[in-house]
Amino acid sequence: MQLHISTYGTYLHVKDAMFDVRRKGEDGKVISATYSAEKVTHILLATGTSLSTDAVRLAMRHNVDIVFIEQQGDPIGRVWHAKLGSTTKIRKRQLEASLGPDGLRWVRAWLLAKLDNQMGFIRSLKKHRPQHAGYLDDKLVRIEAMALSISTLASVGEQTPATTCVADVADTLRGLEGTAGRLYFETLSYVLPKEYQFSGRSSRPAQDAFNAFLNYGYGMLYGKVEKTLMMAGLDPYVGFLHRDDYNQLSMVYDFIEPYRGWTDEVVFRLFTAKKVNKAHIGEVSGSRTGVSLNADGKALLVNAFNECMDNDPIRYRGRNLVRSHCMQLDAHQFANELIGKTGGLPDLVKL
Repeated sequence: MQLHISTYGTYLHVKDAMFDVRRKGEDGKVISATYSAEKVTHILLATGTSLSTDAVRLAMRHNVDIVFIEQQGDPIGRVWHAKLGSTTKIRKRQLEASLGPDGLRWVRAWLLAKLDNQMGFIRSLKKHRPQHAGYLDDKLVRIEAMALSISTLASVGEQTPATTCVADVADTLRGLEGTAGRLYFETLSYVLPKEYQFSGRSSRPAQDAFNAFLNYGYGMLYGKVEKTLMMAGLDPYVGFLHRDDYNQLSMVYDFIEPYRGWTDEVVFRLFTAKKVNKAHIGEVSGSRTGVSLNADGKALLVNAFNECMDNDPIRYRGRNLVRSHCMQLDAHQFANELIGKTGGLPDLVKL
């Protein structure tokens, strides 16, 4: 279970060894709800909410992740227990891999898995949209060309020596990935109801309802990926492809790539099922105008996202696993491969 607390003035504390969430209702009366610490896996607290140190202690005792987020969903900090929980050898090897050819092999795997999932989603859209088959086929061919270029560029061969590292080809990889992403989101927009079609990706703030939902969903996924990496003993700040800017969670942005499609599909299904309406978003004022999710919009997305990640098993590596466990399994295999405990790169999760 994930507690997502975003209503202004809500207070999280401990009552009878359980998490107790309190807020004032519109009539001024206090509304309270309690949750067993054994059933809670994550606590997300938006700005304008608060918690007690007893709640922090209870969370740490039960390995419950506490994440502080902006009202738009972007993580701004987290509370994690003081123990590393794994060998430091993993982080040493991660740093070494970031500077050598091993890092390029992993970047290739993540990007190709991402594009493969994007193409798989577009193919699924064709099944019920025969009138768009020509348009969708054209996008598939063009995205597949980007995937082929990434595979060729990042594979050891005549054009890519065995000593090539990510830094040698990073700009080209980003360009290919960016082009594929543009084609992909053009496709999603094209098949959406006309009132929700959009002109490319936008953030901080979003310029349309679809991007507002997508940005908030990615924010939740970032938080999950960061915890997943830390539980596997990996450093979320030591990435391979994304730049090592100040306080940049580079590995989070690298590792998340194959799993973004889960959020894309959750948001897309909400719109095509006509569950989203104008009452779910509000205007953002300031130096940059746009739109963001209000409380009702957040509740709609959070419930759908959590259902997808934690309650809807998929077939993966011969087992039925929820998506959060699939991601954790991939992270542990990544860590084990870094320190030589596995035979090579795994088959990454597919939609």
